[in-house]
Amino acid sequence: MNDAIHREIQFPQPREQVWRAIADRIALAEWMYPNDFEPRVGHHFTFRVPPKPEIGFDGLIVSCEVLECEPPSRLVFSWTVGGPVVNTQVCFRLEPDGVGTRLIFEHSGFDLSHPWGDRAFEGAGFGWAKMIGQLVAVVARLAADRK
Repeated sequence: MNDAIHREIQFPQPREQVWRAIADRIALAEWMYPNDFEPRVGHHFTFRVPPKPEIGFDGLIVSCEVLECEPPSRLVFSWTVGGPVVNTQVCFRLEPDGVGTRLIFEHSGFDLSHPWGDRAFEGAGFGWAKMIGQLVAVVARLAADRK
């Protein structure tokens, strides 16, 4: 059994500015994690999730591959951690919305039949909610820097 996390966010900024926040390695690290991302189909990269000793979390490496890259409208990459999160996919779709942008986000392919599947799915939902909140702030900052 699989499930997916869905989010939809409205940005007052144009797609090119939102695209920069999701497809630039440095901007991506600001709202997600340190990485070696390149917006190129077939590129293998990692996110390095830092440890949080205060909660007993040792950190982890997320292995990814760019599957689709269509600037400034679509970015898809695999997301593999292990256990119930193997070969899941993260998709960002950016659609014009007046002068702004509508971002449709999906992280799909969770194996809820795995013994820790529900827990991984809930944790990912919490993590993405936090990161997407940070994305909104990064897009706003990048737009302000361009002025």
